[in-house]
Amino acid sequence: MNTRNGATSKSQHMLDVLTGPCGNGAGAGTRAKVWRTCPDRERQGVFPSEVRAQATALACSLPKEKGVPLGRWSLVEIAKHMLSMQIVSAISASTLFRWFATDKLKPWRFHNWQHILDPQKFLERARPVLQVYEKAVELLREGIWAVCVDEKTSIQARQLEQEPRPAQPDQPVHVAPRYKRQGVLQLFAGLSVADGCKYGQTSERKRFVDFQTFLLEIIFPEALRRKVHTLILILDNGTTHAPKQLETWLQEQVRLNHWSLTIKVYWLPTNASWLDQIELWFSVLQRKLLTPNHFHSTEELTQTIMEFIRCENLSPKPIHWTYTIQKLETKLGTI
Repeated sequence: MNTRNGATSKSQHMLDVLTGPCGNGAGAGTRAKVWRTCPDRERQGVFPSEVRAQATALACSLPKEKGVPLGRWSLVEIAKHMLSMQIVSAISASTLFRWFATDKLKPWRFHNWQHILDPQKFLERARPVLQVYEKAVELLREGIWAVCVDEKTSIQARQLEQEPRPAQPDQPVHVAPRYKRQGVLQLFAGLSVADGCKYGQTSERKRFVDFQTFLLEIIFPEALRRKVHTLILILDNGTTHAPKQLETWLQEQVRLNHWSLTIKVYWLPTNASWLDQIELWFSVLQRKLLTPNHFHSTEELTQTIMEFIRCENLSPKPIHWTYTIQKLETKLGTI
């Protein structure tokens, strides 16, 4: 076959496809347009731009909008749907992956998103907290200590049937799937915003009285040891913190103990755990210590957590916080 005849043959093939019973010819009014690839290797896998646009539109839609009973798309499911809709007669997942990679589309992934119902009220609560984060080091020099306080709840002590096996060449750490539950505890913790020091205390239960105990035995003595004149507690609105009672109780403690200490509470907006720095440290604790979980008792679990905190405080580092008030205002559309 010479070049001219080859080109003519390809053109004729594409013309047959486009004007045949599934193309723009007689059958176009009754069946959807079906794009086929050329059988020649030189043209195999080449699709018109319309097909790519339809694939992108599918990726940018929810499956249920298209009548597909799925929670989210996968490459294979998009390909199957394009076949069922007669958009193409054949298409591979790898082709879709290349298209979506160019457009930075990943419809198979998802993340949680919290809708802010009252942007103005959210900003009123978030702005003071973000200001403290921004100036925490300077505030500490002036005698104002900011601490994020929260609890990590329901930490289980699971005793595996076999001890974890260390990593070997070409083998990861092996962990037994079966375990016995040895109890549950709660961790009350505080994170010093300025210098990254951590403080913790475990408890069997998660009540306001347990939270009070943590403040009285750990946080207040540390504030007095640091000789600061103002303590800022950054808290969420959880029931454990008793928002309606806490500030009155704090003032009573200052008066009864004759502390030369002013205690201020900065309440985070509702559903804004992503603004709480200690949540980032809880993630570190989970990844570095609690996964995999192998403890013979809650006493061992407590001892290990306290040792982890001690080691963390040997070289503490503050959270590298980059979310500013300006970014929040831009997000909320207030500027």
